[in-house]
Amino acid sequence: MTPLLTYEPPLIHTFFGRLVGTSRRVHAAADFVEYAGDRWAERIMSEVIRDQFHEKQGRTISRWTLTADDGRTLTVYLKRHYVLPRVNGLLAAMFPRHAWSTGLQEWEHLEWAKSVGIPVPRPIAAGELRGPWGQLQSFLAVEELTGMLPLHEAIPLAAERLSASDFARWKSRLVVEIAQLARELHRRRTFHKDCYLCHFYLLRSDCLRVPETFRLQIAMIDFHRLARHRIGVRWYQVKDLAQLLFSTVGVDGITDRDRLRFWKHYRDGDWTDSTPPRGWIRHAIERKCRLYDRHNRRKQARTASKS
Repeated sequence: MTPLLTYEPPLIHTFFGRLVGTSRRVHAAADFVEYAGDRWAERIMSEVIRDQFHEKQGRTISRWTLTADDGRTLTVYLKRHYVLPRVNGLLAAMFPRHAWSTGLQEWEHLEWAKSVGIPVPRPIAAGELRGPWGQLQSFLAVEELTGMLPLHEAIPLAAERLSASDFARWKSRLVVEIAQLARELHRRRTFHKDCYLCHFYLLRSDCLRVPETFRLQIAMIDFHRLARHRIGVRWYQVKDLAQLLFSTVGVDGITDRDRLRFWKHYRDGDWTDSTPPRGWIRHAIERKCRLYDRHNRRKQARTASKS
């Protein structure tokens, strides 16, 4: 569905007018207005939505089911950021045509990912709400990945439902696709920065059989931190791969052999084959993974001591 761009310009077309006034910049999919109704952009930040509601540090996420007049439903996950850095709001007043908020930035990241062939949830709506003196809020709604599971749940399910030989073939094909997705990002010097197994989704029905291929069947989510870098690409590459490696620890059905298979498929398509040496980067990934594990254990210990 071709998205609509709705732009509500500032009250006054001067920097001072934008600085002291209010404005709104909104993107929406063509069919979203049928479900959300008129003036939805004015209501979206105050809508009370309690389904799978989570709140943390000025932001919320919830599952929102909308119903059209003819009874059709649309289910989205709605992220809302109620307090964003004031410096971003000031930049929005200075350069109003750019995306300065988390919601609009992630919309752009999702659109970019789709354009290069990476499966992602369909972005439904996003907006940036600009208030006086740098006040800034934003939202993003993405369509629910109906019938899909995150891989840290899908892999144990497949291990339980498939025979040992089928599960081995299932995993080998899955590993190839995960490696290809990571490589497609990294060869463009673009990094997810939240590259955990729980951010890869697979159809639940594909856990009950062995598909010929998983090509374009694995969706990625949470692109709010996505960024392209020309400098320090090895640092960000190591960080992404260490996060993915760390997230496989303790997941039923994943073995060291699977991790080595991933590395082989990822490495064979790496965009630089000589510098730095492949052995160097692998050791850096493993070291970073150990640091993630140590940090996670300390965090769990602090949480346990408070309870």
